[in-house]
Amino acid sequence: MLKRIVLATAAVAALSASPVKAEETTTILNASYDISRELFAAITPKFVEHWKATTGKDAKVDLSFAGTSRQAQDIIQGKKVDTVTFNQVTDIEILAKRGLVKSDWQQAFPNNSSPYYSTTAFLVRKGNPKNIRNWDDLVRDDVKVVFPNPKTSGNARYSYLGAWLYANEAFKGDDAKTKEFVGKLLRNVVNFPTGGRAATVAFAQNQQGDALLTFESEVINIARSAEYASYGFEVIVPPVSVLAEFPVAVVDKVADARGSRKLATDYLNYQYTKEIQELLTTFNYRVHHPEVVEAVKDQYAPVRTIDPTKVLGTWDEIQEKHFATNGIVDELLAQRR
Repeated sequence: MLKRIVLATAAVAALSASPVKAEETTTILNASYDISRELFAAITPKFVEHWKATTGKDAKVDLSFAGTSRQAQDIIQGKKVDTVTFNQVTDIEILAKRGLVKSDWQQAFPNNSSPYYSTTAFLVRKGNPKNIRNWDDLVRDDVKVVFPNPKTSGNARYSYLGAWLYANEAFKGDDAKTKEFVGKLLRNVVNFPTGGRAATVAFAQNQQGDALLTFESEVINIARSAEYASYGFEVIVPPVSVLAEFPVAVVDKVADARGSRKLATDYLNYQYTKEIQELLTTFNYRVHHPEVVEAVKDQYAPVRTIDPTKVLGTWDEIQEKHFATNGIVDELLAQRR
């Protein structure tokens, strides 16, 4: 029995090292954030056509969607994902710390490996009956809010950080007052789904809350969608909000084991092409391609975005202080009980 196991292990090792096997890899799995289904359903067929036109080979990209923190944990626990297109840097950093992604992953692609970005905005009900215009309106006693759980959703972490950064400026860096402000906001949350799509359902279909906090892109998409057109939802982009980058990475350990590195790398690089940067703007994401930026400059509301790392430290420091077990988020969530 032992001999058979040793022989099988040797055979697997030989296959893993074989360049022929690497070239035969035609399928990858991309793991992404909860509300990106329609976006990657549009990007992926275009990439498959691009790959065929440039290499003469067929390819298949399978897609997985969930809160990015949950996706990261699934990958750590053994889910064989070749690429990640996340909405939170910390969830890729977790993979890097486990040796699944290279430590310098942010240098692998342009713009800190972020093909596009957004910010946090508010979706309110028809006529904006609560007159919600800025972050301070969200802590009023008469306002109820919906957004995902910051412990499971990168989307929600940006909403949390947007509130924290706003309060940090308003209270001139006073941590105690900032924490009190964000605590009030969290106590006003009526539903904490695990991901952004469930939060949309809670607000739009189940009529919970007065405002939905999510990415600007998602807010606009919901308001303009045929599904929700009759609701008359309105988009509110606060004057100051958080810079929300959408980082991407090859899951190196998986890609090298499967021989999928070239396909995986090209899939992520393709998101920087002018064609896909234009496509991204139709989903109301903000992009980097200079020609596309110029063409759509009137599409977005004016907003001053704040990079969390310029104010609150590195992402590791932000994670440890705010989102780790027994961090500020846990402290403030416990106060809701």
